[in-house]
Amino acid sequence: MALESNYQRDLKKKLSAEFPGCYILKNDPTMIQGIPDLTILYRDKWAMLEVKKDKAAKIKSEKDNPTQLYRVNELNNMSYAAYIYPENEEEVFNDLKRTFKTAR
Repeated sequence: MALESNYQRDLKKKLSAEFPGCYILKNDPTMIQGIPDLTILYRDKWAMLEVKKDKAAKIKSEKDNPTQLYRVNELNNMSYAAYIYPENEEEVFNDLKRTFKTAR
């Protein structure tokens, strides 16, 4: 089973390739409880992603950490935020493409 840190490292590479020039910031979970792992700044838009190693880890997290689920939903209402894991990566990338689409 892959480690979450390995998946996160590979995910950052994929995000940088898909959205050239984006900034990917690793968030400090001790600053705001439940804050997602990554913030992606691209052009005039932003998104936040909570990285999980697989779907089962996401389900466990939602059960064990309701604050994290609350934050993801709250931030999604502001711009875009989601849980990302290998099983839904393509769907999340499609959502990010729509979110980051600009008139420029």
